[in-house]
Formats: sequence, C-alpha cells, structure tokens
Amino acid sequence: MEKKIAIIGAGISGLLACKHILEKGFSPIVFEARSGIGGVWSQTIESTKLQIPKKMYQFSDFAWPPSVTETFPDDEQVMEYIKAYAVHFNILPRIRFNCKVTCIDYVVPGNEDFPSWDLWGGIGWPFSPTGRWNVTVQDARDPAAPVEVYQLDFVILCIGKYSDLPNIPDFPLNSGPEVFNGKVLHSMDYAAMANDCAAELVTNKRVTIIGFQKSAVDIAAEVAERNGVDHPCTLIFRTVHWIVPDYFIALTFKSLNRFTEFMVHKPDQGFFIWLLVILLSPLVTSHSASCDSYMLPVIQLTPYNVWFQLWIFSKLVEAYLKRKQPLKKYNMVPEHGFLKQISSCMFTVLPANFYDKVEEGSLVLKKSESFKFCKNGLVIDSEETPIATDIVIFATGYKSDEKLKNIFQTSYFQKCITESLAPFYRECIHPHIPQLAILGYADSPAFLYTTEMRSKWLAHFLAGKFKLPTIGEMEADVKKWEKCMKYYANESYKRSCISVLLQIYCNDQICKDMGFNPRRKKWLLAELFAPYCPDDYKYLCWQT
Repeated sequence: MEKKIAIIGAGISGLLACKHILEKGFSPIVFEARSGIGGVWSQTIESTKLQIPKKMYQFSDFAWPPSVTETFPDDEQVMEYIKAYAVHFNILPRIRFNCKVTCIDYVVPGNEDFPSWDLWGGIGWPFSPTGRWNVTVQDARDPAAPVEVYQLDFVILCIGKYSDLPNIPDFPLNSGPEVFNGKVLHSMDYAAMANDCAAELVTNKRVTIIGFQKSAVDIAAEVAERNGVDHPCTLIFRTVHWIVPDYFIALTFKSLNRFTEFMVHKPDQGFFIWLLVILLSPLVTSHSASCDSYMLPVIQLTPYNVWFQLWIFSKLVEAYLKRKQPLKKYNMVPEHGFLKQISSCMFTVLPANFYDKVEEGSLVLKKSESFKFCKNGLVIDSEETPIATDIVIFATGYKSDEKLKNIFQTSYFQKCITESLAPFYRECIHPHIPQLAILGYADSPAFLYTTEMRSKWLAHFLAGKFKLPTIGEMEADVKKWEKCMKYYANESYKRSCISVLLQIYCNDQICKDMGFNPRRKKWLLAELFAPYCPDDYKYLCWQT
C-alpha cells in the first residue's frame, strides 16, 4: 500500500524534501499557505541579495545558470533560480497552493502508549503500522470555508524560522506603540510590500529601525539611501555585532575545511582525534571547570584558544575592521569576538556605503539598553529628548520555536519543542515525535547546502535504507551535541546552530548513516585543505 507523505511549506526546504522523496518513488503532497513558492525569498526588501557566495548556495545537482555572473546574486536572481529548480524537477504539480495547515495531531489506537516506546515510532523505521498524523488544512483565501483533514503516514515540516510570527518586545503600560501617533510595523510586513509601496511608505518620513541583525541594517541602509540627510533614518540597537564586507564572508567559507575541523572538539571523538586537537592547538590550558562526560578530563581548551587558526583569523578580521571602519568613532566595537559570532550563526554583511551614510548624517546610530514610545517618537534610556519619528520598524526577529510549537494540537508535542534546548537528531528528527521530520530548522549561513544534505538523508531513511537508533541513544547523542556547542558559543548557544563549526563532520555522519563514503575529494591534499561545497555531494543521492 502506498505511503501517504505530506510536506508542509514550499520554501527551499519544502522543495528539497519533495524533490528527493519523489526520486525514491513516493508521491508527496505539498501544502503551501501562499500562492507561490520560495518562502522568505518570495518576500524581500528591494536591496536584498545573497550573503554568501552562490557556490555555497546552490543545489548540488542544479547549477546556477551562466547568465548569473555575480558572486552574490540579488533576490530576483535567487527567486528565478528557485523557480527553475522546481520546474526542472517537476515539483510544482505536487504543490497545493493557498492551503494553510492550521494544526497536526498524532493518532494511535487507544491501547498504545507511544510516549513509552523505546524505538522511534515504536519500530525505529519511518512508517508505523498503527500511528497516523491528522493534518488539518484551511483555504488561506477563505477562512470561512470548511477545513479538510488528511490522514498521513509521515509529515515533513518545512515551515521556516523567519516568517509568520514576529518577535515584538513587550512594553509597560503607556510605554508601547499604543501611545504613539505614527505607524509601527515589523520588518516582515515591510518585506511583504511591493517595492514601490515600501518606497512610498518611507519616502520623506522620519524612520526608526529597531535591531542590528541582517534585516535591520539592510532596511536602515535602504531608507537612508532613499531619504538622505533631510530625513535621516535612526537605527536603535542593544548589542553591536560585527558586520563585514561580503568578500570576508567568502574568505571565511574558504577557511572552513576538514583540516580546520580537526581543531574543534566533537561529540564521541576517539583518543586519536582528541590528541590531534591538542597537538594542533598550541594554547592549551588546564583549569578546574568540569569537562563534558565524553571528553577526556584535566586538559581543556578555553573558548578563546580552542581553534587556533580561526582564532588568529578572527583577530585579524577584528583588527582589519577596526582599522577600515570608524567603529571606535561611533562606539560600534562589539564586546564579543568575531569567532564567537560565527559559532552562533550570526553572519551580517555590511550594506554598501553603510558608514558613509553614517558619516554624512543620513543614518544615525543609537545604542541603548531600552526604549519606550511617546506621542511623537521614541525615548531611549541614555537621552531625555525624544527621537522624533513617523514610522517605527521592528527588525527584532521571529518566535521560531513558538511557531513550531503552535502547529501541534496536543500539549505533549508542544512540550517536546519548548521544554528542551537540545538540538534535533541529525538536525531534523525529534526523538519523541514519531513519523515526522523538521527540515529548514537548522540554522546555517549555507542554509540551502545544510538543508539539502538532510533532505537526502531523510529520503534515504523513508526509503527504508537504514533504521534509527533507539530513542535513548538519540537523546544521548543530541545531549552531547548540546554540551559540545555550548562549550564554544556559551550564552549565545542556539539549538538550531549546531553544524556551523563542523559542517563537514556533520555531513560525514549523514553519509555514514546512508552507507556512503564520506570522503568526497579525489586526492588527499584536497580532502584536507579544500573547502567542501554542495558540488561534492552531487552524486550522493544517485548511489544505491
């Protein structure tokens, strides 16, 4: 009997999931709430472009067209590339557009107690003989229309992290947007506007942006370019981050090879690899802090000397940025190191002429621990005079975990998402949520690359090529990853950001699970010192 599989979302991760499981002989249904594909790429601001080189943001078996010569293509080029991929692999007929999944619920016979299972899904394989998911779907164009409920054997959540549920700070009474006479919106709403509508909204207006990640600096630069010094844009932020020229991002990716990964501690590493890490890092210290249970005791590496080559690279980057950019002049030197920012998946590319706009006065930088609204603008904690403002745009991120939690109907699965910070097994399987995978949750600068590898792994699993470990073994594995990554990222740890320092090592695990050779280069020096790219795994899914 044919297994019924649903994919929720037709962004990058949904398209990848659909393509790879189609190749395994399945006939999935893809539910997409919007009228088109592309996810976040379908709603971007006018100046958006890739933040990483296109070589690291490409499908392994579908290259960029020769007409795209730029290293960092813009949003329109990216969308055309995504559409071409969907057409080439005949994915579009599988998608049901304007179909919003409102909730999903797992159903088993009343005599089965699935939370007590020792094996995932009761058997360790993708399809349970008894369990099913009920997926409730609503017409996104007509909320009054009756819902449809689909009973499915497996569900793949590809709902994304950066959409739908914006994170807007809470304010005390009479200090929030309700007292403000101007307009307040989130960067999500601004990006959803057509370019001409967004331009009309901000032109000749006093605009204030809240935040200092990618969306914040991009929107601020765009508004400053449009309005000039007559109506300067204000950027308010609590924490300064390193924002680097795009060529530095390219250089960073070139340095992430198998040799540099030897210098990073890994879960379950053997004695030889442990010794190699010690020998390759000349700055070894001994201290009394407790060691992770899977690392040898006594000798440890501190967070600032554990990865010597990239530590040196990090300091060189910091010194260069301090020399080339007026960071000290505008009090914009971050308190954390560049390497720590990398390990926390925070990559922000400097918009063109950013500090030139600050210098000329079209962009005003304001660092503040807190702020509040008043009738005519905002009051920050370091100034008594309000910042006169017509429009406030929150570029403060999204509530990704809450969004993921809300799709589950029962509190048991909701608690699985919210009550632990442990990552998912292979960054896509929750040990206690059977017959379901989560793609696109893993945070990575090379998002497409990371997600495609997990799509290949998942398709192989669905085809019955390997069995998952026991639930206890998967829990132990993710706990080790959590400890390992907290060791590097400290308070900046995020469970979605696991593979950034160990991209190749994680890919090795995926290849081994699938029964393939993880060494993808043709000769030893390239294997050690050349960066790994999607091209290296082009033929992985063709192997049997």
